[in-house]
Amino acid sequence: MLSEADLDKIRELRREHPEWSRQQLSVHLAQLWQWRNGVGQLKDMAARTLLLKLQARGLIGLPPPRHRNGNSSRRARTADLIQPELLSSEPPIIDCALQSLQPVSLELVASLGQRRRVTQLLEQYHYRGYSGAVGENVQYLARDAQQRELGVMVFGAAAWKVAARDQFIGWSVEQRRNGLGLVANQQRFLILPWVQVRHLASHLLALALRRLSEDWQSRYGHRVWLVETFVEQERFLGTAYKAAGWIHVGQTTGRTRQDTRRTIQGPIKTVWVRPLDQRYRERLTAL
Repeated sequence: MLSEADLDKIRELRREHPEWSRQQLSVHLAQLWQWRNGVGQLKDMAARTLLLKLQARGLIGLPPPRHRNGNSSRRARTADLIQPELLSSEPPIIDCALQSLQPVSLELVASLGQRRRVTQLLEQYHYRGYSGAVGENVQYLARDAQQRELGVMVFGAAAWKVAARDQFIGWSVEQRRNGLGLVANQQRFLILPWVQVRHLASHLLALALRRLSEDWQSRYGHRVWLVETFVEQERFLGTAYKAAGWIHVGQTTGRTRQDTRRTIQGPIKTVWVRPLDQRYRERLTAL
């Protein structure tokens, strides 16, 4: 979550450098905020995506794109490829003991076809829908011993600022800015509606967190040391997270990301975290 000071800085840069392209602005911001991946590469595309979202919400203005037939066209073609089609029918109900499904496995999503399937399932069956992940992310498809699909998980970038999480870690503003890329956010978790198996959710959470940091390392050149998630308290109790060893650290204020004047309210969410290493505090505050 950006602060008002961050937004003012972006607006100031636009006034002082009206000749800058979108790329120049995003590169400068990524350098200013020290947005780099584990191998030191500048995450200017993540900054560019953020700028586009801010413009879409009317918070900033951006210069017009300079290459209308370049990357935007390629992105449009990619979007067409992964646009999901709704499922016409649902598979039979899976209602059995967890042991009957074993071994349950997590399939690391890598191909375009796998990403399309994740988008399809989440868009149709998750109550918040899904429009795709931005920036660093790791996605899993869960299957049982018969290779039947059971659920989907998406882990992505951590929230910019969460008071309960930040107090739990105990880091300063500068430490948060430098270490935020080492925290992952579980952005989506879906057990498919025809899968009615007790304890499956906590089992999948445990499977995912055993491998998440290593999968992140393989894909982006760095590990993650803590995972967070937000659970709408009017919908869910967070029972599966508690059973899987996650820690309830507080709740959100209800403010949304685009709320710069403290007037827009969203649903209150409980904040849960799960350290992935005993030295997580040391690792997150050492930067």
